[in-house]
Amino acid sequence: MIANRRSLDSFVWGSRTYVMGIINVTPDSFSGDGLAHGSDPAAQAVEQALTFVAEGADILDIGGESTRPGGATITLDEEIGRILPVVRAVRATVDVPVSIDTYRAKTAEVALAAGADWVNDVWGLLHDSEMVHVVSSAECPVIIMHNGRNRRREEKDDQAGGYYGYFHYEDVVSEVKSDLMQSVALALSTGVREDNIILDPGIGFGKTGAQSMTLINRLDELKALGFPVLLGSSRKGFIGHVLGGLPADERVEGTAATVAIGIARGADIVRVHDVRAMKRVAQMTDALVR
Repeated sequence: MIANRRSLDSFVWGSRTYVMGIINVTPDSFSGDGLAHGSDPAAQAVEQALTFVAEGADILDIGGESTRPGGATITLDEEIGRILPVVRAVRATVDVPVSIDTYRAKTAEVALAAGADWVNDVWGLLHDSEMVHVVSSAECPVIIMHNGRNRRREEKDDQAGGYYGYFHYEDVVSEVKSDLMQSVALALSTGVREDNIILDPGIGFGKTGAQSMTLINRLDELKALGFPVLLGSSRKGFIGHVLGGLPADERVEGTAATVAIGIARGADIVRVHDVRAMKRVAQMTDALVR
């Protein structure tokens, strides 16, 4: 067992890239890998978790609500009903940290009590005012993601690469950094330990394809803020667009390119659907750049 699982003490940032495997307990995941429509999602999740760990996953990220563009919002009770048996089953089976992908404080609280170790908040602690208190009280690692969907959305005639809509930035990297540091300041002021914070630029969340690619290519500027950085580009819509309209399940090679460049620019964790392939990409890229 990992000692003191709810800390990041066992992670040596900069030594190698850590791989986070995605377990979607949803019926409508954009990537087509949701488990909620099966007869026994918990058993399916355990099977997937065991496969991911065998393929080299260092962390597992469990989510109960799809955050894809246009995805259906579910109730708190629905989310807890989906994730709670899965968190319990996966926690009892695997020996790697388990992250809960939620922006709801109550869901995070319940999942942490059931054995989850980290919180991954796609709204960067800003959607639910209680979230920061839950994270602080649990003294757990938290992934603070930038979400541009709270910005002013603009209509554009040319939506090429704008799968997620068009949101205005004067300089996407500078503004993402500034927004993330506001969330960091909130976290620190509420008692979250600095060494429990991980930053995520939120690829695709309120960014066009071009803006997302700029963030990946300039990830070193985000890394310079002094926190570990997670990159979540796996199978995203901009990859399909660049590659001529490929569906989500055919974006492995495109994902690999973003993962390799992201690692070269300083990513510490890559959050992926295709663990076996991306573990190999990470190992090879680490050998080249670390």
